[in-house]
Order: sequence, then structure tokens, then C-alpha cells
Amino acid sequence: MNTATAEVTREFGPFAGADAVHGVSFDGRHVWAATGAALLAIDPDTGKTMRSLPVPCDAGTAFDGTHLYQIAEARIDRIDPQTGQVLGSIPAPGGGNDSGMAWADGSLWVGQYRDRRIHQIDPDDGRVIRTIESDRFVTGVTWVDGELWHGTDDGERSDIRRVDPASGEVLERLEMPEGQHVSGLEADGAGLFYAGGGRSGKLRVVRRPRA
Repeated sequence: MNTATAEVTREFGPFAGADAVHGVSFDGRHVWAATGAALLAIDPDTGKTMRSLPVPCDAGTAFDGTHLYQIAEARIDRIDPQTGQVLGSIPAPGGGNDSGMAWADGSLWVGQYRDRRIHQIDPDDGRVIRTIESDRFVTGVTWVDGELWHGTDDGERSDIRRVDPASGEVLERLEMPEGQHVSGLEADGAGLFYAGGGRSGKLRVVRRPRA
């Protein structure tokens, strides 16, 4: 297993009216940050908030190329990113104990914080397709270039780790600097991670290692 210190290249926030960053996603243009009462569309170059959708958003966020998916307590809402309209909902697999979320290969991948696992679920009905176990509390989840990465937190230290999606084996770890925690996590597909900073209210940009 390769272990390295995470290279944090930029920090944005805290954002006006938001005291935390939970879920994080990326639509190719904006980084979306779930702040509890609103989803913020953030310019990744400047950190400026471009839009705000007033929807419940207390955990993971994902984007399927058309719609946003947002964990809101014990459900996952499918949202029109242009209007903020909730188009449908499915049960969240953790019943309110869910953390990060990602979209890949037609499925949602949902982290379970204290249960230390990631569920692959059907986005139409919430059915659990399979489960990956972790040895740490799971926060944000993202897929990029066929690799599954997730954030961890144990109350003291956080890391971002790449795991084998079949076995859950940890293949690579990026240790966050002391005091910097990871809530949401998303890759931009071009060499960067966007990591929510939880109660710090910050969004951090972390360089993704090249293979």
C-alpha cells in the first residue's frame, strides 16, 4: 500500500450562510457543495458561489450527467440542477446514517459512516446491489478512471484512500494534514479531488496521484 501526505493546493470558504460542507459533487463546470439547507454551485477556479438551490442536503451529493442526487436524512432526492425541483426520491440504505455518495456505471455508491461500508444501490428503487467493507469510518465517496476512492475520519485524523472495489483492500492512502477533516469527496477527472471540510465550512482542493 502506498501512503503519502495529501497535497492540498487550494482552500475555498467558509461560504456565506453555511456552517458546514457535507456532500460534494462536480458537474464538469461547477463543484456542488451540500451545506445543510442549500446546495451551492461553486466556481472551481475562484471559489465564488454561482448559484444556490434551497433543498435539504445533510450528507452526500452525486451527479449522473443530468441530475443531482442528494441525501436528505433517510432519503435520496433526485434534483433538477437548473430549477432545484425534486423529481423523485428513494430510501437511503442507511436510513439516515448515510455519509458520502457517488455515481458510477448506472449506480449510486453510498457511504455508511459508522457502519464502515459502501453500498452500491439501484438509483430507481434504492435496492442494495452489493456492499464493500472498510476498516475506518467512511465519509465521502468518488469514482474516477475506474478507481474507487473514499474519505475517512476517526475524530482525530482523516485520509483519502483508494480501495479495491471487489475486496475493499486499501491500495493507496493520502493522509490529510492534522486538523483537516474530509466530509464529501469528488474527483474532477483531471487530476484533482474536491474535499468537503465538514464543520470548518471549507472546500479543499487536493491533488490526485497519477498512476
